[in-house]
Amino acid sequence: MKTIDVQGQSRSEFGKKGAKSLRKSNMIPCNLYGVERDEKGLPVATPFKVTTEAVRNLVYSPDIYAVNLTIDGKTVKAVMREIQFHAVKDTILHIDFYQITEDKPIVMSVPVKLNGLAAGVKAGGKLELNMRNIKVKALYTAIPEKVEIDVTALAIGKSIKVGDMNVEGLEFVNAKDAVICHVASTRAAAEAAAENAEA
Repeated sequence: MKTIDVQGQSRSEFGKKGAKSLRKSNMIPCNLYGVERDEKGLPVATPFKVTTEAVRNLVYSPDIYAVNLTIDGKTVKAVMREIQFHAVKDTILHIDFYQITEDKPIVMSVPVKLNGLAAGVKAGGKLELNMRNIKVKALYTAIPEKVEIDVTALAIGKSIKVGDMNVEGLEFVNAKDAVICHVASTRAAAEAAAENAEA
């Protein structure tokens, strides 16, 4: 997984009014959920703020990153877990980060990449990607930039499901019967099959 540096500052502005004031000054309210726990066993949140520019390459990227997050001079390793956008303007409203360590697994959504020319496509079918991202659980050092899937043997009407996946060091979190990709029949493929049957 790639890494990226993000600079932030602690904040004292809270609530809707505080958040609105931050956004007017081109700042984004954020929370860092650390490894410390409160009396209820929940992660302790550290409120901070970043500029839109500071997180632009992190947010507007197809890649996933481990973040070297520096708040007031103190750096921790984290991942971006949740982000909220304005429904109309599409501007960033809020970001949650979670601190990560080398000995504790995390769950991340990883892009899916299909490799090879499917047998079903050669026969006139159409390869369709149902899941552009798949959730995996692993140590952050073991999480790949992409989950690559070989579709060469995939025939018309066949699919690859989450339960079919087996990658060393990764646990797949999505439902096992969730379809990642499949080869759909097309009119041309159906006509070819009919002609072969007649022959």
